[in-house]
Amino acid sequence: MSTAAQIRENPAAAPELYRVDPMHSEVSFQIRHLVTKVRGRFAEFQGEIRMDREQPQRSNVRFTVEAASIDTGVADRDKHLRSADFFDAEQYPEIVYESRKVTPKGEDRYTVDGTLTLRGVTRELPLDVEFLGFMKDPWGNEKAGFETTLTLNRKDFGMVWNAALDNGGLLLADEVKIAVNLQFLKTQQS
Repeated sequence: MSTAAQIRENPAAAPELYRVDPMHSEVSFQIRHLVTKVRGRFAEFQGEIRMDREQPQRSNVRFTVEAASIDTGVADRDKHLRSADFFDAEQYPEIVYESRKVTPKGEDRYTVDGTLTLRGVTRELPLDVEFLGFMKDPWGNEKAGFETTLTLNRKDFGMVWNAALDNGGLLLADEVKIAVNLQFLKTQQS
């Protein structure tokens, strides 16, 4: 019997499709600048999870961020971040994460192994993910929540711009801390 036939006969065997609810999700970051931390966010992103509740290891995720949607609250800084010195958003408009493997790590904890493609560079990136639960909203829509935090070295993705300071040191740190908090909406399979 084909997999499609098995799914039709046993719909519980089919992974459930969830798509990011951007109105209730956030992708934010912070980086050290001189003696403080500059914070920002990305305003445009989308993603989906094909989730198997019975066998989470069969689940997978694809998540895309629009590089040009970076927002630190300062227009000139955001313009510089979109330039070739940093995200080069015109040439590389999307930042993409794709999972290869999901491994349960205890109650509501998972390791998601996958790749991150940023600025044309693809690197392996395991994520420690916390599952925040399932819940129905007041309109009967089923939601699922996940969050992860990570630290990236921006130089690993070709973002090497910096400025030397007169008293030694550099203007920017290499490490960027990222927080991803996502609420997903269950959708109908097509």
